[in-house]
Amino acid sequence: MDETEFMRGRVYGADHDDPGPREGRRYAELSGGPLDGLLLDVTDHSPAERRHGVGLPTEIGRYGPGGRAVYAPRAAGGRVYEWRGDIQ
Repeated sequence: MDETEFMRGRVYGADHDDPGPREGRRYAELSGGPLDGLLLDVTDHSPAERRHGVGLPTEIGRYGPGGRAVYAPRAAGGRVYEWRGDIQ
């Protein structure tokens, strides 16, 4: 995926009326699981989150409302976060 195509994606948690990425922010692509294909704004993530990943609230995962989908970087400093599973 080239940079132009990447920047056209929808951002997880963004306003439905303005779902695209914003200038000056850093994004990772979510791969697999219920949030596959969305972009995640990682600009303000801590070093631990960038290393180990995050649990993202979603109603469309295994546990429905109140559940979270866990995504972690495919490689250190990578732009792709892979799905690791769902948790409550």
